[in-house]
Amino acid sequence: MENLINSIYNIIWSDALVYLCLITGIYFTVRMRFPQLTQIREMLRLLFSGKSSEKGISSFQAFSLAISGRVGTGNIAGVATAIAMGGPGAVFWMWVIAFLGSASAVVEATLGQMYKEVNDGEYRGGPAFYIFKGLRSKTFAWTFAIVTIVSTGFLLPGVQSNSISSAMESAFQLSPTITGLAIAALLGIIIIGGVKRISTVAEYVVPFMAGAYILMALVIIAINIGQVPSVLGLIIKSAFNLEATFGAVAGMAISWGVKRGIYSNEAGQGTAPHAAAAAEISHPIKQGLVQGFSVYVDTLFVCTATALMILFTGQYNVENPNGGFIVQNLPATEMGPGFTQQAVSHHFPAFGDAFVAIALAFFAFTTIMAYYYIAETNVSFVSRKKNKIWLVWILRVLIIGSVYLGCISTAKNAWTLGDIGVGLMAWLNIIAILLLHKKVLTLYDDYCLQQKDNKDPEFDNSNFNYPHMDLWTKKRS
Repeated sequence: MENLINSIYNIIWSDALVYLCLITGIYFTVRMRFPQLTQIREMLRLLFSGKSSEKGISSFQAFSLAISGRVGTGNIAGVATAIAMGGPGAVFWMWVIAFLGSASAVVEATLGQMYKEVNDGEYRGGPAFYIFKGLRSKTFAWTFAIVTIVSTGFLLPGVQSNSISSAMESAFQLSPTITGLAIAALLGIIIIGGVKRISTVAEYVVPFMAGAYILMALVIIAINIGQVPSVLGLIIKSAFNLEATFGAVAGMAISWGVKRGIYSNEAGQGTAPHAAAAAEISHPIKQGLVQGFSVYVDTLFVCTATALMILFTGQYNVENPNGGFIVQNLPATEMGPGFTQQAVSHHFPAFGDAFVAIALAFFAFTTIMAYYYIAETNVSFVSRKKNKIWLVWILRVLIIGSVYLGCISTAKNAWTLGDIGVGLMAWLNIIAILLLHKKVLTLYDDYCLQQKDNKDPEFDNSNFNYPHMDLWTKKRS
């Protein structure tokens, strides 16, 4: 079984997917005239504008819900894994895929808004919806929906809970069984409340947890401020095979940087459009820009903070693809959250382990909440009210069971299964957004023209007559 899982992983995560993600990001960046740079001020303005409604949540709540999915284990354990497998140069390629992926995030989130619908009194949308309505392919849409239900309902939650369990055992000697039961119980209480409760929890927890973690990183950076040039130089030289020590993993740096970058920021993966579709806004591009900014928060802020803490303190190992280690500073530590715990403990031995364990618990738990929302949205898509309540309850049992199993399983198995889920969703979603992106480009031009006229952009589909966008067509008197 392990050989079969590894074979599937190697097929899905071949170099083809790595380069597809990079090329797609470059293409969207050029076609949209570098929105990552030209729309920064607009991204920040939109983040705090808009209000929720009976059907939809505010832009900030949708941002928080998306960030709760993006900011998770990938920001702590994932960064450590990237360094362990690809050396310090992997961090540079995480930055690259974040910059390019921001454009992909704008496209997929805009599509989520364009083809959203009202289901049980709430906005629902995502790749399955825009594949079905935009490409008119029920088979393709159902394939994405089922893959997403399996991935976010069973494969990915185990990665998050496994990292919580590992960090809690290291910091507090808590049994994985106890941790698993506690997470499962708390998750059950929250997810029964639906998207409103999930988005409300995310709205308050996400800014707090990200702020506290980045503040700790800034303190450690200030302590090691003299090392900043040398560490940044190490990252860049290692990325381009200019550092002899890491020559054996130069090729791995790109692969692992992109893999962990996609896992962390989720740009192009197809998860964020579900949260984007739930927002109440006046133009689809608005939520696209907000989601584009969330990629920056995830990778350029939180992932970079983790990487710098690890590299400043030298608390990491780098595996040699031919066997053994290129660098082995932590002989008894498995790659993952342990690197980050050791890095913080290096400066704050009294509470470093505990701080990282608690931060990781917040990060990973809110990600599991986001996974449930995504899975439930796709259950809503495939059920279309027929037997929906029973399917939702089956999903709830499935994700709670997955969380518990993740706590008591090995980290390697959890990550491999999680990567398979991420990779399958990325393949399907990137193909879909490439096929649908021309409509997004038209809407983006419309948005920019209204900006130039000093208007607060609004979208009226009756001017474009795109089919299956009923919520955006204003009735004429």
